[in-house]
Amino acid sequence: MLNKLYKKSEIWFAVLWIVAYCVLFSLGDAASELLGVEKSVTLPVGLLLSLGLFAFLKQGDLLSTYGICRPMSSARSMLYYIPLIVMLSANLWFGVALNYSILETILYILSMFCVGFLEEVIFRGLLFGAMRKDSFKAAVIVSSLTFGIGHIINLVNGSGADLLSSILQIIYATAAGFMFVMIYYRSGSLIIPILAHGLFNSLSAFSSALANTPTAMIISAVILTLITGSYAAYLAVGLKPEEASECADKGDADQL
Repeated sequence: MLNKLYKKSEIWFAVLWIVAYCVLFSLGDAASELLGVEKSVTLPVGLLLSLGLFAFLKQGDLLSTYGICRPMSSARSMLYYIPLIVMLSANLWFGVALNYSILETILYILSMFCVGFLEEVIFRGLLFGAMRKDSFKAAVIVSSLTFGIGHIINLVNGSGADLLSSILQIIYATAAGFMFVMIYYRSGSLIIPILAHGLFNSLSAFSSALANTPTAMIISAVILTLITGSYAAYLAVGLKPEEASECADKGDADQL
């Protein structure tokens, strides 16, 4: 069934994975809350989806096609990923705390790495990969916006997110989505985005309660949006011609 859908329409294949991911993870979080152990159901759901998607790509010899490979660009041309390192520290800017038990912390971290893998492969690999064949610019915009707007689900999935935090998350997640898609575009690899995404989400388990005040959330969102947006802009238009030609597919470098 998956093979038939993929061959028929790669875009609808990506949409199917987006819907399945959002619904199943929301149900997993709700079930975990009912059991009283954070991510106890979410992690098995994440592992099954991750292994299923990886197996599909491997069986179809599509791993490198969708970025599961080493970056082909130099770290120097990517500014040594320094903006990513700064971004990763964001959840610790206002202090560090142990918000869950040891078991729940482990479950949380493993779940977040599943999230990093699934969201990067689905939004950057599958969706962007399918759309870029028709319109590169549209693919970048849709991949970034759907990733950002998709975080609105936190308002209804029982995570406890309020309206302000959700709106701010949508804003900086859209900028981060733009950054991740440009890293993928320039390097041909999703390995760095997957690891950075997973680490960023994982470190939220150690975020201090001070980070949840309206002022702190607004400050964090503004800084994160500026960092990720600026880095994405550099990768989009700031690379030297010879660097861009090494990192991008032939003919794509002139489309930005």
